[in-house]
Amino acid sequence: MTRPRISARISAISESATLAVDAKAKAMKAAGRPVIGFGAGEPDFPTPDYIVEAAVEACRNPRFHKYTPAGGLPELKQAIADKTLRDSGYQVDAAQVLVTNGGKQAVYEAFATLLDPGDEVLVVAPYWTTYPEAIKLAGGVQVDVVTDETTGYLASVEQLEAARTERTKALLFVSPSNPTGAVYSPEQVEAIGRWAAEHELWVVTDEIYEHLTYGDATFASIATVVPELGDRVVVLNGVAKTYAMTGWRVGWLIGPKDVVKAATNLQSHATSNVSNVAQAAALAAVSGDLSAVEKMREAFDRRRQTMVRMLNEIPGVLCPEPKGAFYAYPSVKELLGRDFGGRRPETSAQLAELILEEAEVALVPGEAFGTPGYFRLSYALGDEDLVEGVSRVAKFLGQVG
Repeated sequence: MTRPRISARISAISESATLAVDAKAKAMKAAGRPVIGFGAGEPDFPTPDYIVEAAVEACRNPRFHKYTPAGGLPELKQAIADKTLRDSGYQVDAAQVLVTNGGKQAVYEAFATLLDPGDEVLVVAPYWTTYPEAIKLAGGVQVDVVTDETTGYLASVEQLEAARTERTKALLFVSPSNPTGAVYSPEQVEAIGRWAAEHELWVVTDEIYEHLTYGDATFASIATVVPELGDRVVVLNGVAKTYAMTGWRVGWLIGPKDVVKAATNLQSHATSNVSNVAQAAALAAVSGDLSAVEKMREAFDRRRQTMVRMLNEIPGVLCPEPKGAFYAYPSVKELLGRDFGGRRPETSAQLAELILEEAEVALVPGEAFGTPGYFRLSYALGDEDLVEGVSRVAKFLGQVG
């Protein structure tokens, strides 16, 4: 009997849909097609100069030519602790910080450290594509709490309680949200945090978009708002979105010391330390002010308003106003099954494929985020490309029969 070449555990992992869409768009563009991509969640701004200069200096420092502690440079861990207190009011010390190879590694290590096989994690859908795979790899069981445009993609305590069982160990809490841009008010954060504390659940909170909120929306860290959660909170974050540093691959995990020590042990065998040059750049980023992100936030806000207005002008498309991050998540359910030049897409995935082929615009379908019938569009791209891309989509969808 021939054994499978690939393990069942790894075979079960799905490719990152957002990266796959981005790769296909770039390949089509390289082939000469004028594709506009709304797929990847990546700021179109360069990393600020002072951060780049810090990396250049680090390259010249022989200290950074060698191994450093697997859990991160001591000065960076302290700076992350200081930044966390400054930005969210959550006080931790350096021993509670683990520097990781981007936010994705922090996500995986958090669940790998907390979960045993069969442990359930409540996940609000729509959700970022990496969460299910990280939970699955850790042996956990994802339990979806599905939201939609009628509530602004916000989950209620009642929904969470209805999904909770005796096997529920953790709640994954994300605000601002990827892919929807939903932001929970401080009052909503408090209610959910108190519910989690009452039932002695772990809360894994992804705060990567903490500085990207708009209008009257405000970021509130569940760890700060609900101190009674105590040592059952794990905070995930990184420099990618705030400082336009997606390619530098520096994230972090903050948690109780025993969790951080265990996750550090895992990382010591998986990757050792994060690149020292990237860590030096991250140190400059988190130690500096937030003027760079404020300029980006202003641009994102302008693009957000433009995109939402244009999408809502398309018949059959309904797009709630995102309050944070840099994504819009419109419903296209009314368009499914209709005729587009002789083709009738029955799913948002099929419709996205048709738009890519015919309008040369790359979108990520809602299937990737656990809720079919939607698209995710990133507005972290230039103003002209944004208007041109949405205009192409509007023109194509206007052909509906």
